[in-house]
This record gives sequence, C-alpha cells and structure tokens, in this order.
Amino acid sequence: MQSDTIAALSSGALPSGVAVVRVSGPGARAALERVAGGVPPGRRASLRRFRDAAGETIDRGIALFFDGPQTATGEDIAEFHLHGGSAVVEATLAALTAIDGVRLAEAGEFTRRAFENGRIDLTEAEGLADLVAAETEGQRKAAVAQAGGLLRGLYGGWMERLTRIRAGIEASFDFSDEGDVGDTVGSDAKAAVAALLGEMRAHLERADRGEILRSGYKVAIVGAPNAGKSSLLNALVDREVAIVTEVPGTTRDVIEATLNLRGIPVRFSDTAGIRETSDEVEAIGIERAKAVMDEADLVLALVDAQTSGHGPLARITDLLSHVKHPMLLAADAALEDIAQGSARGRRKILTIRTKMDRPAPRGLTARLGSEWTNFKFDFAVSAKTGEGLPALVERIAELAKEAFGGAESGIPIRTRQRELVTDAVRILDEFVERPDAPAEVGAETLRRASNRLGALTGQIGVEDLLDVIFSEFCIGK
Repeated sequence: MQSDTIAALSSGALPSGVAVVRVSGPGARAALERVAGGVPPGRRASLRRFRDAAGETIDRGIALFFDGPQTATGEDIAEFHLHGGSAVVEATLAALTAIDGVRLAEAGEFTRRAFENGRIDLTEAEGLADLVAAETEGQRKAAVAQAGGLLRGLYGGWMERLTRIRAGIEASFDFSDEGDVGDTVGSDAKAAVAALLGEMRAHLERADRGEILRSGYKVAIVGAPNAGKSSLLNALVDREVAIVTEVPGTTRDVIEATLNLRGIPVRFSDTAGIRETSDEVEAIGIERAKAVMDEADLVLALVDAQTSGHGPLARITDLLSHVKHPMLLAADAALEDIAQGSARGRRKILTIRTKMDRPAPRGLTARLGSEWTNFKFDFAVSAKTGEGLPALVERIAELAKEAFGGAESGIPIRTRQRELVTDAVRILDEFVERPDAPAEVGAETLRRASNRLGALTGQIGVEDLLDVIFSEFCIGK
C-alpha cells in the first residue's frame, strides 16, 4: 500500500471558509502537475488555478509541495487550499483520484504512514488521536505533551537502561575471564532494576489521572425517588437531559451528561431512586444506580427534607448506608468528617439537601450508632432558584482537579499503555525476586520486559494492533 498515493480532505467538516486537500505518496508531484498546472517551489505557497481532467476550472487557490522524507508522513506531500464548499472539494478529489495510482485515504492512513516511516512512534500517534478528540483544556495539554514525544522519551529511556543492564549481565557470562568484567554485576543489576521499578510504579500510580482525563471524573447523583436528582442534573448542565415529574421512579436507567470544569471533563450520572420496589424494571435501574455509585469518583447523596412516608430520618440513614458513608462506617465518626472519603480509595461523598426553595421540617437527624444526632449537610441547593449551585459546582471542580493532578510528568492515558507497563513491572519483579537465578535467565527476563516497553512505542510486536489504533482517526488525518 506504500506504493499508493493517497488523497483526502484534511481540514474538517464542510462547508467552511477554507478547505485543505492533502496528497501523500510517490504521486504527489504528478498530482500537482496535473491539477495545479505545475509544481511550485518546495515549501512555498503559490496561487494556482485548479483544473479537472477535461481542463475545466475547479477553483483558484493555494498549492504547496513538501519534499520527503522531512514531511509529516515521511513522503512527498502536496496540499491544495481551496474554498470550503462541498462541490469544490468533491470535484478536486475526483480530479485527483482520476490520476493513476492515486486513491482516497483510509481513516488514519496519513498518521499511520508517519509511524511506519519512522516520523513518530505509537505513543505520539495516540497523542495525535487524542488531540483531535480533545474537548477540554486538560485533555488538550495532555495530548500535546504525548504527541510531542513525552511518553516516547520516558519509555525509550527505560528501554535504554534495561539494555545497559542486560549488556552487563551478558558480558558477565560471555567474558567472565576478562578482568574488566567485575564480580558485582549481579548485585549492581538488581539495584538498577529496583530503581527502575520504583519509577515505573510511580508512573502507574498516575494512571488514574489518565482515566479521569480520557473517560471523565465520574460523579454519581443518588437519592430516594423524587429527591431532586434529575432536576439537579438539568440545572448543572443548564439543559433538560433528564425527565422531571412528581411521579416516583421516573428515572429507570442511568442518564449521563458531561461538563468541562477547569479543563477536566466531569461526567454526571443521574440514577434511579433508591427504594424497596416490586417493579422489575425499576429494580434493575436501582441495581444499576448502585453499580454507578461503586465506580464513581464522587457521590452526591441527595435528600429532600420534605419527603413523607418513612420520613427524613430514615431516608438520610438508608441513603448513606447504600453509599457507605464514613459516618455510618464508624459509630464514633465525627459529623465534620463527612465527605472526607469512603473505604473505597479515592471516592468521596457529598451530602446535599435539595429543594431549598421550600420550607423544611426542623431537627433533621440521622442515626449515629444507636443514637440520633443533628445532621449537617455539606451543601443545600435549589435547582429551581439556583441557590447553592455555584458553591457546589466549585467544590466538584476542586475535587476533579485534585484527582487529576496534572500531566506535566507524563501519564499513561490509554488502557494499552497501562497494561504494557504493568506487564513490564511484573516481569521485572521476577528478576528482583530471583537473586539466585542463572545470569542467562536474568538476561532473558530483562529482554522480555524490554519487549513489553518496545510494544508501547511500536518498535516490537504491534502489527496486529495497528488497524485498531489507526481506525480511531478521522479520514484525512
């Protein structure tokens, strides 16, 4: 396929003010001669008239030519800058593909050629894909860092260190009779690998940041039926994404919406009201709500102080028991410690009293051990008037930013990256945990770990993944 010349619209959706059609491959020069009437000086813009095979004018625009291999794809590249009308672009692509050896590009084919021609590695290609898909400032910054080679330098440095360690071990059994091969090679190698393992584990500890950046900081909105969950979601995102009625159990499934808070995508999930029910469909929704809570980074536990039936006392206690609130996990927990997190790692919980535009009964309490005590909510809001919402949003933004931390030191954003680094760590653990293993076994163990790192950058054993990875790109990239 490298012998083909590919063409595609590279500037995005039409219509637009300007459209850029890019051509890459051995026929790029011929494409310019045929359509633009000649090849302009390299890397210099030239105003030309573009014509089809019959000599009819398609448009007047800018033509550019870039000599390979110092180009984005490593091949000769031609660019046609046109007016961004659908008919103009369609006629230009038809004129180009009428030339022998020129065809339309497939998704991600320009970037794939850049990878295969050594212009970028696989982490940089993934960074470019993430940059195209970036919707928030945090996503953009992380993608720019990765596309700029941050992870390539990190993983490549690890591979170089492993190669040096392995070379020392192999020298110890290949040239054991030479005086310059010391007797401390084994202990030095294990110390060096242990230091490298520390860096790799620290890198993996930041993997949660990558998950937050890619999938969003997950916020579960939970509560009893009619606690105001759907109203809160609609108020937070400033549009009606969830149905709001006075009928309990309206929400049967998880409804999601995403906000950009301080550059971090925050994904809110409105869930089914938690209660005992004989309705099979509603029961499924409640189980899904509990699953969303379990996976959430933050739980907003909503309580309507107006609730009748079991009353606000039981409602608060029952709801907090579902989300494993710290107050109910320890009988002597201080009320001020609410929202400091739960037993499940980084997840945090905020208790919220809703419908502040309505009067509430006095003396809201909750059971603490065997005693009833006054209950202090973290926030009190009204989705109707907006009261309390700015403070709540600000706190959610703070928690999301705190969980993300930043991408300056490089974070594994993709599952593929995390899994390969995890594999390399596991293999290196084998090396450290077997101090008496023969040198040949140790060298082979290091080779296996190095291969896992090589798969990160695309140097080793990724042929079966390339179609999957580059299919994520849009046509023309």
